[in-house]
Amino acid sequence: MSNTILIIDDEKAIRKTLAEILSFEKYKVQEAADGEEGWKLFTQNVYSAVLCDIKMPKMDGMEFLKKASVYNPDVPIILISGHGTIESAVDAVKEGAYDYISKPPDLNRLLITVRNALDRHSLSKETKVLKKKIDKSVEMIGESEPILKIKATIDKVAATDARVLITGENGVGKELVARSIHAHSNRSSSPLIEVNCAAIPSELIESELFGHEKGSFTSAVKQRIGKFEQANGGTLFLDEIGDMSIDAQAKVLRALQEGKITRVGGEKEISVDVRVIAATNKDLLEEVENKNFRLDLYHRLSVILIKVPSLNERIEDIPLLVDKFLKDIAADYGQAPKSIDKKAIESLQAHDWTGNIRELRNVVERLVILSGKTITAEDVGSYVFQD
Repeated sequence: MSNTILIIDDEKAIRKTLAEILSFEKYKVQEAADGEEGWKLFTQNVYSAVLCDIKMPKMDGMEFLKKASVYNPDVPIILISGHGTIESAVDAVKEGAYDYISKPPDLNRLLITVRNALDRHSLSKETKVLKKKIDKSVEMIGESEPILKIKATIDKVAATDARVLITGENGVGKELVARSIHAHSNRSSSPLIEVNCAAIPSELIESELFGHEKGSFTSAVKQRIGKFEQANGGTLFLDEIGDMSIDAQAKVLRALQEGKITRVGGEKEISVDVRVIAATNKDLLEEVENKNFRLDLYHRLSVILIKVPSLNERIEDIPLLVDKFLKDIAADYGQAPKSIDKKAIESLQAHDWTGNIRELRNVVERLVILSGKTITAEDVGSYVFQD
């Protein structure tokens, strides 16, 4: 019953008039003849707005407003009264009403108020969904000693502008650490721009990072703003930086030293205020010895070093991770989360996780799809480790 408006009024004629007007405007409508009936419907269904009379038997509009504002504060309540005064309007808004309309209601004002209330409800829902996504994208799951140390380090370094180098195997969650640092930093309201250095051809990496001017090379048909400029005021996350070409490394080093970049094909120096966080699955000091990585850039990037442990080094976190994945996957599929028994968890903890967290997430999704209501050790043996 989402996107439906609930009308609560003990005067049948008023109720029917409001319902006809809103139905004509293509809104779904439900009616209640008094406050108690309205409250019952409100707690049993989902509404996008409520039009509620103030003077009613059994439960008046102000009492309904107080209860509804506690039960579901996101639903806008518009109070209607034939005894309207400025004082009662002020009181209504103080108690949490979205707006106050006098009887008989002005048709245009009523429709504008309803439209604005629905817009606010929609925006509130979108904000909650977005916040959930943001929270999920920076949430670090685990209570093992290595993870607690990383969380403590993030707490200390997030508020600074110190550059951070995150190391660890593929799939351990290095990007999660970077997002968490940014989310807890003073730059959190500015963008976090992510660049996967391994996914961009070496001949295009400079254009990707620093941008280019129109005509600077054959396919440069228009000016392009690079990632450094896009991240101005925020954070630039250079993932898999160990795969960056030596030429590009030299330009990144200069940008870090001087706080300035020059677009490919351009001459103008552009100042940028960017915090750089880098990550790699390679041993950069070994890459330095092999002449694949600049030592001076390594020292610039590694003011703070964070090593993310493999899943095999933190198997005590597997129950927490599995629980989170079960809930996330259930939410994605629109179904109730499945349970998993203790022996199935023990079986997962005994596995060699070469793909780390990413592999575990995929395994849990496979088990959700193929298993019954409760995931058992037999399911793990049949669908995961049968090889």
